[in-house]
Amino acid sequence: MAWFSSWATSLRRLVSSRPVAPRPIKALTPEQEADVLARAYVPEHLPGLMAGISGAQPFLIEDYLCLAKENWLIFVGYPLDGPFSAGRCAGAVAEARARCRPQVLWFIGPEVPADLAAGCRDRQSDVYYRLDLPVQVKSALRREVRVAAAALTVAAGRAFTAEHQALAAELMARAALPPMVAALYRAMPDYVARSPSAVVLDARDAAGRLVAFTVVEGAAPAFDVYVLGAYSRRVYVPHASDLLCATMIERAQAAGKGWINLGLGVNAGIRRFKEKWGGVPTLAYEFCEWRRETGSPVVDMLAEWKL
Repeated sequence: MAWFSSWATSLRRLVSSRPVAPRPIKALTPEQEADVLARAYVPEHLPGLMAGISGAQPFLIEDYLCLAKENWLIFVGYPLDGPFSAGRCAGAVAEARARCRPQVLWFIGPEVPADLAAGCRDRQSDVYYRLDLPVQVKSALRREVRVAAAALTVAAGRAFTAEHQALAAELMARAALPPMVAALYRAMPDYVARSPSAVVLDARDAAGRLVAFTVVEGAAPAFDVYVLGAYSRRVYVPHASDLLCATMIERAQAAGKGWINLGLGVNAGIRRFKEKWGGVPTLAYEFCEWRRETGSPVVDMLAEWKL
């Protein structure tokens, strides 16, 4: 058993020489946040949006945005500078894991690093849709928007009220939304209340009832983000969502934005809507949930250090 005694002694030295506690992270300064927004090109690059929804602390690993809270970490694998490199991304993920020692890591990016992919508990693939401005709207679609505009009044607000929550609940009851999308709807009241750059576009009928809404995030100087939306089937007005989309486009153009990130495809109906308005699939999206095994603290450390 001499080999075991020698191995145990070496392990004790190794454990005593390795930091167990997470290393502190440096929160973004206002100047860094402004720089991130200037280089952003996906919704996950917007610190206010991500922190407002998750409640986590944004920080940078090289040119990757991360968010950490308690025992979990979100790693945004879209580099702020230059093209995506699988090797560079994997190195930054390893640095983030070593620094934060998360129990749970959510990776979002164009390609999941191989060492995470092997241990994904949940994995999803999609694509981002982009709408370049100005956009040429087909005559038939313009007519539909005019018909909806005659029946509805559109207003921009800064609150996600009980009316909006009821409409979101109606949507979630009739549509099988992915868990992450459903969680996004549930996070809207707090996020909208805290965000200085989020706007809720409402479409109401002559009786003042909420028919449809769209949430838009405008923090990035180059583009707006379509965050989410919903329409009612109980108080249904045809093309209400089209009217709100047209309003979103008009507001972005008036603000000098060059394009709108329309978000993910999610399902066939949402994809058809975005493509009808000129949205084009442009950027791959991969999501992975990784969890550290917790059978033994020593085993966890060895796995983290790749020993």
